[in-house]
Amino acid sequence: MSATHPQHVVVLGGGVLGVSTAVHLLRGGASVALVTETELASGATSRSLSWLNSAGARSEPYHRLRTLGVDRYRTLFAQDPGRDWLRFDGGLFWDVPGQATATEARHEHEAAHGYASLLLKPEQVAEVTPNIDATAVEDVAVFNPGEGWVSLPHLVEHLMEEFTARGGELVTGAGRCSVETVGGRATGVRTADGTVHAADAVVVACGAATPSVVAEHGVVIDNGSPVSMLVVTEPVDHGVTAVLNTPRAAVRPNPGSTLAVDHDWYEEQIVEHEDGSFTISEEVVQELLDEASALVAGNPRLAPGNWKLGHKPIPGDGEPVFGELERVPGCFVAFTHSGATLGLIAGELLAGEVLSGQKHPLLETFRPERFAQ
Repeated sequence: MSATHPQHVVVLGGGVLGVSTAVHLLRGGASVALVTETELASGATSRSLSWLNSAGARSEPYHRLRTLGVDRYRTLFAQDPGRDWLRFDGGLFWDVPGQATATEARHEHEAAHGYASLLLKPEQVAEVTPNIDATAVEDVAVFNPGEGWVSLPHLVEHLMEEFTARGGELVTGAGRCSVETVGGRATGVRTADGTVHAADAVVVACGAATPSVVAEHGVVIDNGSPVSMLVVTEPVDHGVTAVLNTPRAAVRPNPGSTLAVDHDWYEEQIVEHEDGSFTISEEVVQELLDEASALVAGNPRLAPGNWKLGHKPIPGDGEPVFGELERVPGCFVAFTHSGATLGLIAGELLAGEVLSGQKHPLLETFRPERFAQ
């Protein structure tokens, strides 16, 4: 495979990673078919808090990749700072009461890595970000001024405009798909109705379903994906600009004067049904929004506009999974918890590997083969 000889690639998955990779492949000269089980942005991309960050502690390669991911969003933001679906107004974190030492250690770790980090007392919060109820912060908080958020469905719509303009082929409603092989090498994708989309290379970016797709070819990728929920409120005059990560609610602004809210304390109350769907009681949804209201100045009444449930893609060891499968040449995977933060950079680097046949050093520690070792 050569970057100077365009090839045909099938990308399986209509979320942010699949769409980003498809667009970068088109930019590199390939012809691309994007195949998705139902509709675009209908899975984890539609229910991601999509906080753009590399806060806290993680491996150095992962931190480096995430900071580059944020950088790519800053470039996109600079092209049109007026977009209401991509903002950089900082992130605010605090822990449960009595954990001031741990929060201070988090700040010190971030500062030691050159990550913009401010340690604040409750009365200092208003100095750096507006409309937060400071009484919710019982000890100290960390404000990261370089962080932001993106509405992934809006980003997918933006990227698909370029996808279409560059001649990409979109196949929706494909159902459960599989990777076709000949002699052990990936040769295309078979949809649920038996249609085969032939390809020189295949990219599997199916969120939490990625491990099961490649498992059909004897590839092991540990899957730690839990069931999660994202609630979007009815429009409300909230005035919040930062992403909030707190003990009982994670909150970010959202287009249309709404708020997007999630957390994990209610995961055990999500019910999975035989058909694979999920439900949760409206009382739990409202409880989450009441927790979010306590973070906002004036404690406005927050009502749910909608909520979505499904698996949150998380590899078994928490680290991203990117690259070509050694067991199935020509088949590449993209599977990560940080699909929002890495959405643009991962699509760029993975497309580069597909087109050039060369492994990128930034993805060296994230190869799928680590699970088989």
